[in-house]
Amino acid sequence: MSLVTSYAPDFTSSAVLKDNKIINNFNFRKFSKKKMVVIFFWPMDFTFVCPTELVMLDKLYNEFELRKVKIIGISIDSPFVHIAWRNTSIYKGGIGNVKYIMVSDIKRKIQKMYNIEHPKLGVALRATFIIDKENIIRHQLVNDLPIGRNIKETLRTIDAINFHDNNGEVCPSEWKKGDKGIIPSTQGIIKYFKKK
Repeated sequence: MSLVTSYAPDFTSSAVLKDNKIINNFNFRKFSKKKMVVIFFWPMDFTFVCPTELVMLDKLYNEFELRKVKIIGISIDSPFVHIAWRNTSIYKGGIGNVKYIMVSDIKRKIQKMYNIEHPKLGVALRATFIIDKENIIRHQLVNDLPIGRNIKETLRTIDAINFHDNNGEVCPSEWKKGDKGIIPSTQGIIKYFKKK
């Protein structure tokens, strides 16, 4: 079931900060503080598709910062496993010292709240949620385990949400930052296709 348009479920759990410090009471609401947030679930640390996603997310971290978007990564691993993975080179199966927070969901409560638990394996599916400043889920993407996500598409979706929120126009297929939107009316869509 999609959570888009719903309030993002709040949670408190242990987490690893970007300096490898562990905190036991990381809270989503306190962290978000009226900022847009991307919550990013992956199945397990020390796996195979996951590091490609997490490393790319780190490579594009500054693009999220420019948009004033915070990032929270979540899996079922303990904070100590998260630290071990962060302390392992990408050339040895690790992810390196990524800049975003990594939350531990050992009891699998968060992945159940967000309704993205694999029905047989008990791990999270590859799920991404974009949550706006009012804690409303505006976008949800869920991939099966073998299929990695496109992090640039997450940035494009953030740009589309901001574009709509700022001027009320809607974003057509293939829209990207800098493109024109559509005035949401019959005349608006006719004008759009005439220009195309």
